[in-house]
Amino acid sequence: MQIEVNGEPRDTSAATISDLIAELALDARKVAVERNLEIVPRSLHAQTRLAEGDRIELVQFVGGG
Repeated sequence: MQIEVNGEPRDTSAATISDLIAELALDARKVAVERNLEIVPRSLHAQTRLAEGDRIELVQFVGGG
């Protein structure tokens, strides 16, 4: 399926937001997700299904000092 991730087109076989985060090898505890301009709470990542043409924005929190 074709979606857009952070403004870039991407082919994915991920069915849910959780699957996409795993596919991208991101730490789910440190990622905020927006789907089609709506924030998706972390508690709903596993239940939120992706659809053709979805626009996903991922923000990864990075620690540092």
